[in-house]
Formats: sequence, C-alpha cells, structure tokens
Amino acid sequence: MILAIDIGNTNIVIGCIDAKQTYFVERISTNLNQTALEYAITFKNILELYHINPRGLEGAIVSSVVPPISNTVRLSVEKIIGKPCLLVGPGLKTGLNIVMDNPATVGSDLVVTAVAGIKEYKAPFLVIDMGTATTITCVDKNHNYIGGAIMPGVRVSLESLAQRASQLHNISLESPRHAIGKNTIECMRSGIVLGSASMLDGMIDRFADELGEEPTVIATGGLSKIIIPHCRHTIIIDDGLLLKGLWIIYSKNQQC
Repeated sequence: MILAIDIGNTNIVIGCIDAKQTYFVERISTNLNQTALEYAITFKNILELYHINPRGLEGAIVSSVVPPISNTVRLSVEKIIGKPCLLVGPGLKTGLNIVMDNPATVGSDLVVTAVAGIKEYKAPFLVIDMGTATTITCVDKNHNYIGGAIMPGVRVSLESLAQRASQLHNISLESPRHAIGKNTIECMRSGIVLGSASMLDGMIDRFADELGEEPTVIATGGLSKIIIPHCRHTIIIDDGLLLKGLWIIYSKNQQC
C-alpha cells in the first residue's frame, strides 16, 4: 500500500491504494502558507483516522499543479513515512505518449488521469476533471494523449458571477428543480448546474466528431457528482481515478 497525493489549486486529494483497491479518498484545502511540519501533521491525522500506520506504507507519490508547495508536501510525506516520496514530473516514467505541441506543458494531473484511463477503460476516451478548472483530456484509440480543453471551473464561474453582478450573490451548488427558474436563486442554479452539464454534452459531441467515433467518457473531481448526473451522455464517475494513475506511475518506477 502506498500514500498517493494530488495537489490541486483548491484541494489536495489524499488516499491510500495498492494493486487491489483504493482504501480511502479524502480532500483537504490547498494552503500555500503551511509548512512541511503542518502538512505532515494533517496527513498523519488522516491516516490515523483510517487506522493506517504511516511507517508501514511501502512508499508515496505526489502529483502537483501548484509548484510553490510541491516540495513542501513531498518533504512532509517523507517525514511521516520515513521513505523517499516520488514527485510526478521530468525523469519519472509514465508510459504515456503525449502528442502535443509542447508535451512538457501538460499538467501532471492530466497525465496521471490519462495513465489511469488507459489501464481502466476502453479507448478512445475522454476524462473530465471538475475542479478549479474544468478540463477535458482526450486519448485516442491508439492510447496517444492528443489534447483536450480547459474551461473555467463551476465554482470559479459562480464566484465571478456573484462578484461582478451587483444584484447576484453566491449560492450553494444544488440541483435545480427546473430549467426555468422562478426566482433569482433558482435561475442561478439552473444556469450554473444545467448550463455546465449542457456545455459538457456539447463538448463531448464535438470531440466525438473529431475522433470519428463515440469515446468512453469518465469524470472525476470534487464537483463531478453535482454536474454529471444532469448530462445527457453516459458518463462514468470515477472519484479514485487520480489515485489509480498515481499507483500505476509509482509501480512503473519501481521496476528495475
């Protein structure tokens, strides 16, 4: 069993996983001001909640899209498990063929979910990751990472709307009862939730047109459970996709 951590702009996903199963998935807030010791205490407390001895873990791996704290988190993990922690990036084997103008610019989280998708699902496939940004990753039938799309995240859109429209305020993200809202809050929920779902449906259609066939579609990320049920396409929600990808990359880099 290893400790797998993905550092996002808003949340850090943490979990334990091995070849057989994912033991837990938790999220904490990303905090650029925390020290390695503070992160170490948080991670240790989470492991203790699940009765997991940090020193009994085989190893750890971290992926990150927040460079300022990547090394801080890596050091915090090494502090509690007493073993080296891998960091997804240059020099680490992923087995993914990235067909992009500049492969080095592809986010490590997108690489990790694509690696997991190749192992778990039929290609071609799309991975929709709904976090601070909503991203769509496309892997073709030959298992090449060929590109994708990046859009404002659901909460980012909602917060921007509330900040820039003086008569609108932040609301909780809940499923609207109808597409046609009868008051301001219902109208906003319809626009944010159903509008986001409709956008994803439309993007899936466009990706399918360019691929020349219908792809398998997988969704992950903290907001996927709110938006995806309203999509008209068949979309598989896999909340553990990132951790599965981190396990695969960790395993690839243990082979002699």
